[in-house]
Amino acid sequence: MATQAQLDEAKAALHKVTTGKGVASIQKDGRKVEYTPVNVSELRSYIRELESVLASSQRRRAFRVF
Repeated sequence: MATQAQLDEAKAALHKVTTGKGVASIQKDGRKVEYTPVNVSELRSYIRELESVLASSQRRRAFRVF
């Protein structure tokens, strides 16, 4: 399950890489992953995946009926 903290970490890493601050590393699936300008598209894809999972879980909670 994706968390908001993971999404925030990934977005911060993207900002670091795209602003030329060098390599950014995050924890993904229990392992450290490093991103550079060369593989920034993978990081963007990971962010979209996290956003999708979080949006999906929020929609399910919003429509829960008791």
